[in-house]
Amino acid sequence: MMGKLSLWLKRTREFLSRFFLWFTPGIGVKRWFILVLVGVTLLGSGLAYLLLDVYRTAPDTWWLPILSWIALRFLPRPVRALIFGSLGFGLIFAGIMGLNRSILAPFMRTERSVVDTLASYRRRGRGPRIVVIGGGHGLSTLLRGLKEFTHNLTAVVTVADDGGSSGRLRDSMGILPPGDIRNCLAALSNDETLITQLFQYRFADGDGQLEGHSFGNLFISALAELTGSFEEAVAESGRVLSVNGRVLPSTLHDVRLVADKTLPNLTREVRVHGESRIPQISGQVRRVWLEPNNPSVFPAVIKATLQADLVVIGPGSLYTSILPNLLVPDLAAAVRASQALKIFVVNVATQQGETDTYTCGDHIRALEAHVGKGFFDMVVCNNRYEGKLPQGVEWVIPEEALDEEYAIYRSDLADSDSPGQHDAGKLAKVLLDLLQERTGPLVL
Repeated sequence: MMGKLSLWLKRTREFLSRFFLWFTPGIGVKRWFILVLVGVTLLGSGLAYLLLDVYRTAPDTWWLPILSWIALRFLPRPVRALIFGSLGFGLIFAGIMGLNRSILAPFMRTERSVVDTLASYRRRGRGPRIVVIGGGHGLSTLLRGLKEFTHNLTAVVTVADDGGSSGRLRDSMGILPPGDIRNCLAALSNDETLITQLFQYRFADGDGQLEGHSFGNLFISALAELTGSFEEAVAESGRVLSVNGRVLPSTLHDVRLVADKTLPNLTREVRVHGESRIPQISGQVRRVWLEPNNPSVFPAVIKATLQADLVVIGPGSLYTSILPNLLVPDLAAAVRASQALKIFVVNVATQQGETDTYTCGDHIRALEAHVGKGFFDMVVCNNRYEGKLPQGVEWVIPEEALDEEYAIYRSDLADSDSPGQHDAGKLAKVLLDLLQERTGPLVL
């Protein structure tokens, strides 16, 4: 008996907590519920006047006592008002909830209730405005973490990629490379199930021309042909994937990345043309630049950067993902002019062919050598070095001396399952905590 009572009390508490969740500020439900309640009240009042007129003017018949009993005339009026009001409120609420479940059932892709889904959506809709600049898997990882806290995300990615599927499409169709954009769209998708897996699907080895191509790259390329606009193709792809947030190219110009590299054990340098070839040639990168060297920025990127609360630079390949964005002059100027908190996220591990043997300080100095000092407010570094890294890859260690010159924040950011990579949840939480320290409690 006590067990049944305890279970009943537990279910009652769960029902009440879920019931009152509908009235949480910011969900946007109360105004419509009140409107429905007023409408039903007016409708009920009209019906009551009609019944009262019939009751008073109708001759004595057998059904009048029944009507009197249904109206609970044997009870005081305040009690009757409370009973009928409670029943009406409960029926209205149950009807609205049932209607919502019936209408939204085809669109609910999770086991969460309607109110939980709505509350989460509204909370993230009021999240901070964040711009992330980079590319590759590092940026995709960061976006997967941040999308749990805010929908106001803008990913700015490079269009200097010239390798793999993106490079082949770029050469054959003359469009901007869609690879990094595809990865970011998949990371921002609310439903990373079949459609997103399809978007990321890469055709297996074979003798056909599709070998090595990603379905998402082909999809974006086809949309670009249909719409006549690469940026419109990206926007439509985001709608297909149910993306909350935006993925924007840093520029719409056909740019190529060029690097000067110092060969190992030699004093001479070689010039490497093409983003995909830079990591393939041994040696230390001395500098990189774009050709043409003064491309105009995509206007939407400027607006997003200037309106942002937080600008995150990285993570990602330093020379082939992060710097190609910042080498667009107007984008770099917008980052400097923005009043947002600007954070440089240093990679967890080195990258072969680009940042071999680099420390945290080396990453910072390389970035400043290309965009100048004072470009960011803080540097976030990993301080957990557990797990076996691939051969030729080393942990990026933040030197103690850096604290004298930069605002360095050290934290456990490494992914336990994939050593050498960031953990999406850990990194997102650290960045939002740092933003909260500057701006005060976030409205989430």
